[in-house]
Amino acid sequence: MLQPLIIFIAQLLFVPVLTLRTIMMVKGMKEKAAGLGVLEGFIYVIALGIVFSDLSNYWNMASYAIGFGVGLYIGQIIEQKLAIGFVSIEVNIMNKNEELTSHLRDEGFSVSTAEVEGMNQARRYRLDCTARRDREGEFIKIVSTYEPSAFIVSYEPRNFRGGYITKAMKKKKEKALKTS
Repeated sequence: MLQPLIIFIAQLLFVPVLTLRTIMMVKGMKEKAAGLGVLEGFIYVIALGIVFSDLSNYWNMASYAIGFGVGLYIGQIIEQKLAIGFVSIEVNIMNKNEELTSHLRDEGFSVSTAEVEGMNQARRYRLDCTARRDREGEFIKIVSTYEPSAFIVSYEPRNFRGGYITKAMKKKKEKALKTS
């Protein structure tokens, strides 16, 4: 019964590492992705080696599959907690809300506003923001407090250049270099 336990634990490690490696690749973090890839390969070979050493042991196969499923779940939780990267958020509201826009800016969010035309030439207002992913929930909570019926959509940009976010990141990097 020790082998199925080892396989299960290996999968609990392997799949979250796989998840993180994939995220790092998508985000362009080559070095981190490569390091995680080495760890992933090592764990994979050990677990699969044990399974292939005795193909008549169904407990080993079951623990591999169950560990994989549980590992996926754990990997998703880790990914959500880390919230690596940025998110672009678009908010559509019925009326211009200067109080909301000011509050968001006071909280450090970059907000651009525009008047847009909805269905039947209805005037709407759109707020655009790019923020760190770990602040997405905070942004949505603020908007929902001021505009409970707002239409909010968010997505992850592949890359961006210029604007408030890149200036803030550059200042933060320069400050870190000066203090080290």
